[in-house]
Amino acid sequence: MTTSPSDKTVPSAFIWRRLHSLTGVWLAVYLIIHLFTNSQAALWIGSDGTGFIHAVNGIHELPYLFAIELAILGVPILIHLLWGIQYLRGATYSSFGQKGFTPYLPEYPRNRAYTWQRITSYLLMIGIVAHVIHMRVIEYPLHAQVESLHFYTVRITADEGLYTLAPRIGATIYDQSKIDMMKKELQKAAAEVPIKNPIDIQIRQQSKKWLTALEKRPLKANEVIAEANNFGTVELLMVRDTFKMPLMLVLYTLFVLSACFHAFNGLWTAMISWGITLTPRSQWLMRRLTNGLMFIVAALGLAVIWLTYWVNLKY
Repeated sequence: MTTSPSDKTVPSAFIWRRLHSLTGVWLAVYLIIHLFTNSQAALWIGSDGTGFIHAVNGIHELPYLFAIELAILGVPILIHLLWGIQYLRGATYSSFGQKGFTPYLPEYPRNRAYTWQRITSYLLMIGIVAHVIHMRVIEYPLHAQVESLHFYTVRITADEGLYTLAPRIGATIYDQSKIDMMKKELQKAAAEVPIKNPIDIQIRQQSKKWLTALEKRPLKANEVIAEANNFGTVELLMVRDTFKMPLMLVLYTLFVLSACFHAFNGLWTAMISWGITLTPRSQWLMRRLTNGLMFIVAALGLAVIWLTYWVNLKY
């Protein structure tokens, strides 16, 4: 009996499962890079976060950055998320009480890991969306340019240490009264200094954009605008500001622990799915490796959360 070409077609479910696994491996690698970069804000004690600033500026200056982020992060996360939802819909848990209708086998570590892999999926779906909205939409630094000078601004809450840290890293702090004063000076200059050529028009328009960047986000009590001539500096101040809030400390701790468990437990299963670790000993060795990576990367992430403000950059 001959096999028709249609019988050799690879099932679409197999392809999607492999894509889900492959994107998970890549996202685990990205997690290592991301938390290693961010850890420089916390673990380079006494450096005022210069390592973080240089690393972030290097990334920010990449050409076509939005397209790169979409290709290496947006698409993999979307693929992983969509097929992950399929996994969640068909998941059956056997590591907690089942009322006698399904197996109850909590004594097996892999059963518990399976359950936590699914629980962390829900936490990460919420956490990633909240993280992107917070860091890339609500508080993302604004940009303005006056002649050849570039300025980046971010809204943060004032504290005693901010006014000693800012001069050391080349940032300027504007409270509402200072912004109002700058606005009056620009209006006065516009009224008194005549426009003589197109260059004057351009400079005046750019100055208005700079003032708009300062005023775009209304300030509440105890809030200020931080300004610097590079993206990394204001990003550092935004991270510092985030992790001086107790609620953010708790939420991001939960987020990082969920991400690290999900990434490295998933990496272990991916090695089996791709036929790399098929023997009991190779799986045992891979478990030790992924557990070690989980511990190290989680430690880096927790250092960012708990040490950036409270140890390295408080004053």
